[in-house]
Amino acid sequence: MTDAEELRRRTRELLAQHPPASTDRLDFLRARFDAGLAWVHYPEGLGGLGAPRTLQGVVDAELAAAGAPDNDPRRIGIGLGMAAPTILKYGTEEQKRRYLRPLWTGEEVWCQLFSEPGAGSDLAALGTRAVREGDRWVVNGQKVWTSSAHVARWAILIARTDPDVPKHQGITYFVCDMTDPGVEVRPLRQTTGEAEFNEVFLTDVRIPDDRRLGEIGDGWRVAQTTLMNERVSIGGMALPREGGMIGPVAKTWRERPELRTHDLHQRLLKLWVEAEVARFTGERLRQQLVAGQPGPEGSGMKLAFARLNQEISGLEVELRGEEGLLYDDWTMRRPELVDFTGRDAGYRYLRSKGNSIEGGTSEVLLNIVAERVLGLPAEPRTDKDVAWKDLAR
Repeated sequence: MTDAEELRRRTRELLAQHPPASTDRLDFLRARFDAGLAWVHYPEGLGGLGAPRTLQGVVDAELAAAGAPDNDPRRIGIGLGMAAPTILKYGTEEQKRRYLRPLWTGEEVWCQLFSEPGAGSDLAALGTRAVREGDRWVVNGQKVWTSSAHVARWAILIARTDPDVPKHQGITYFVCDMTDPGVEVRPLRQTTGEAEFNEVFLTDVRIPDDRRLGEIGDGWRVAQTTLMNERVSIGGMALPREGGMIGPVAKTWRERPELRTHDLHQRLLKLWVEAEVARFTGERLRQQLVAGQPGPEGSGMKLAFARLNQEISGLEVELRGEEGLLYDDWTMRRPELVDFTGRDAGYRYLRSKGNSIEGGTSEVLLNIVAERVLGLPAEPRTDKDVAWKDLAR
């Protein structure tokens, strides 16, 4: 069994064979993956050693102390937090070996083709169709709010393969090559001025059946693995004290005493404490993951993340007064990642408005917490047993 000391030995051996100062970044990341030190809880040969998940911190600490490069996790968050655990659980051995290594090293960026103009909160109502022709599926439809689609090589995609059964039962899960003919990506410019999101049009896109994840018609169950991991990756990310949105506000408060008022002080104290509670709750949630797959508790963390970000960014704008109304740059750009702490207060205020929509709307997540965590009665669903083709649209 791999223990902490064994992981330290393996990490030091990696550093000795591939000194970070003289090794190409990508070569180092590949070597780290091959040594099983990428995500130690994954199986051997897939970037891990089958070790307890809690021991990942041992490896990360050794590598950080040596100045080793990381895989820029913010840029490839969809691959790491959503695609990888889904592929690990439902993928074939061939799929795991093809996709996981370049996913982790960042050589191939992933995006998520789930939401549609008429199927966001009610994702199971999606209308993108996949029709089988021999050993391929011909896909037609439109997806929306797709982060990183403009830089992605691969996408996790759910499409309707059987319109004659209730909506949750006729969905299948695929891996889509974003460079294939028929895939068109268009930018969606946001209130921040940027277009980190996209809409994606799929026109006669031909996906081989060997890029299907899970069984035909079982896509909704496969997608639940993706969605639960998504909410944990958004709401349960590891942060130091005063990490995230609360950090810039606390820094301004300490450095700019002339901006302080009693009311702002009381509000800042309240939000600082709530941010700490959320941080520790996120740590506890990550520890629970050691025992198995993420559950509905991740929805509660994502709820807290969205509310806190919006309240903290609003307080920051008020604290800065006239400065808070300024905005650094409205240039149309298509960034590769969201940088909450590297931009100004105006950006944080505008961008945080999307936190209660992306990754599941707060209203839907409240229902999940109510039903699956608190055990309250489910809302009536009159379309549960109705074939998708017969639903009112």
